[in-house]
Parts: sequence; structure tokens; C-alpha cells
Amino acid sequence: MKTTILKRALMLAGLLWATLAGAVEPIRIGVPGAYTGGSSPMGLSMRNGIRLAAQEINARGGVLGRPLQLVERDDGGNALRGRRVNAELIRQPVVATVGLVNTAVAEAVVGLYQEARVPLVIAVATAAKLTQPARDGYVFRVALSDTVQARLIAREAVERAGYRRIAIFADTTRYGEQGVMELTAALARYGVRPVAVERFDLHERDMDEPLRQAARQGAQVILTYAIGPELVEIANGMARMDWQVPLIGSWTLSMSNFIDNAGPNADGTRMVQTFIPEGAGGRRKAFIDAYLALSHGRRIASPPSAAQGYDAMLLLAGAIQQAGSTDRAAIRRALEQLQRPVDGVITRYRRPFSPTSHEAIDETVPVIGKVAGGEVVHAYREDRLKGMK
Repeated sequence: MKTTILKRALMLAGLLWATLAGAVEPIRIGVPGAYTGGSSPMGLSMRNGIRLAAQEINARGGVLGRPLQLVERDDGGNALRGRRVNAELIRQPVVATVGLVNTAVAEAVVGLYQEARVPLVIAVATAAKLTQPARDGYVFRVALSDTVQARLIAREAVERAGYRRIAIFADTTRYGEQGVMELTAALARYGVRPVAVERFDLHERDMDEPLRQAARQGAQVILTYAIGPELVEIANGMARMDWQVPLIGSWTLSMSNFIDNAGPNADGTRMVQTFIPEGAGGRRKAFIDAYLALSHGRRIASPPSAAQGYDAMLLLAGAIQQAGSTDRAAIRRALEQLQRPVDGVITRYRRPFSPTSHEAIDETVPVIGKVAGGEVVHAYREDRLKGMK
């Protein structure tokens, strides 16, 4: 009886809020990303994470008594298209934007947001310079920058595993270019120079010769900086050659279109991750359950993208609430000095940004994941125990 009464009360509250929400102007938030194309596992996961956060915020009464309204745009991972759709969002106008998946797209549009003085919280794109300069900047990020990510990859390969003869495989996109630069610099800190640096175009389906070249140079491990489909060709090519050296790389090795299409050849692959579903407890498990219910899926195609999108939306909402208005300059200032901690699913954010740093995630947050039986799990027990809390 009490349960029925509670359900009715919640329904009435929801109807009342919907009625009131219709009477006030919503807060429009731009959500651009790659929702089609090779990067779509990241883009769609990010978008669903943002949708879930907005849904939960609206269920609690919105922000400043107003509902959040997401204005979603697909950039297809294309820089020219991305520049067009983000310019449209700014003209709408949106109060702020959360999103962006591909480095090339992000590089093409961050200047638009800075010039228009519209707050942008990047949720996936990783090029280090995107948030620079931070001072008086309108661009923030809830994702792991390439500089930090490369250092963690190098640490895994050199410090933990002891490899010295290292090959780098990267695509020819801006993402891959940044990766080669950052990995080379990170390895140099250990006095290591790669024995081979192999570059390949998107949609490359024959990695045999680059792999043979790396093998001839005596590579003990391959470090990767690319997107899922091309990573499949690396793993499958190594299997055809019966060349058994480890793959360690950027967080994109956790994408479903790599794991599914490489099959057992993906097992053992290691990558840097901000979020791993395995063994999740507490708030993390609640997030996963709610995400799967929202997306009607059996798993998250790109868990870090989903978690970063979710947390980015929470941080932006907290800043708008603290600012007490939708004035863009006030929101930027609030982001730089958030007074209340924000409980995300990646971490608990205490003053994540400052006037001199617009990066929410540092080296203390990520963990190393590995592929096992078609899923990403924690490579180290201590990280798994931390994720269960």
C-alpha cells in the first residue's frame, strides 16, 4: 500500500514538474560529437552519459528552477562539419556546451568558443593544447590529456614491464600525430628511443609490412595511438604472423569495435582508462545500471566516454547553480572555483579547475585496464578494489 502511494506521489511530482518546466525557459546546453562513423562508439557513449546526467538533474528540479535542454549535433568526426555545427550551436544560442570526441574537430572549434566566450567542457578529445591558455579561457576538459596519457603508457611499458625496445603504431590523424609526439617525449624521460614508428591512414586494412618491420627491429612491445577499426588490423595481423608481443596503448583500445572485431586476438591488450565497469560498486554501479536502462543495451560501448560525459555535465550544472545565472562569464568563473565537491562516477571532484588549469583529471585518477574474454577488466588488483567502492 505504501509503495503504491509513493509511486503515485512520484508520478504527480513528475507531472507537476513537467507542467512547471513548460512555463519556464529551459537552459540550452550544446552536445556536439561523433554520433556516426568510426568514432561513434565513443560519441554515442558520451552522449548517453550526458543525457543520463541531464535526466537525473531535471528529475531533481533542474538548475536554478529551470530544466536542462540538450541541443545535440552530429559532427561525424569531420573537422569541417564540426566547425559548422558548433558555430550553429553558438548562434542558437546555447548557454554552454559539453562534448567533442575527435582531436581534429576539437582543434577546429575551440577558437569559436573562446572568441564567443561560451563555456565549453570537452568530454572526450584529448590533445593537450585544447585547454590552453587556461587563464581567461573558456575551454575546460573532463578527459585525460595526451600528455598525461602518454606518460602513463610509457610508465606501464618501461617501469612496470621493463621493455626497452619499443615500437609505436599510430594513425595519420591529428589524434595519432599528437600521440606520436607525446609518446616519444614520454619515452625520452626514460632514455628510450622507439626502434620503429609506423604510421597508417584511416581504413587501412593491411598492417603486415609495418608489423614485419617492427619485428625486424626487435620490438618487444607495440604502443598504439589510433581508433578501434585500425587497431583491429594490428592485433589480427600479429596473430597471422604468430608474433606474440604485447599491445599497450591509449584508452581507445577499450572501444567495442576493437574488442569485438579482434576477438581473442585482443586478449591481454592493455590501455589507460578513467573508468572500468568491472566490479563497480556504489555510485558507479548505479550509473552503469541507469545507463544500460536508458540506452537499452547490454554494455557500454566506450565506458570512459560515457563516464566523462556524465561527469562533465554534472560539473557544468554545478557551475551554473553556483553562478546563480546563465551569464557565460559567471559560469566560467564558477567552473574555476567550484565551492562544493561534485560526486562523479570517475572520482569526487574537489576544485577540479582553477584559473591556471582547466584539466579535471590528473595522473592520480586513471588506471590500467586489460582485455580479457571480450571485456575490459582491471590489470591490477589494487585498482579493482578501488573501483568497487
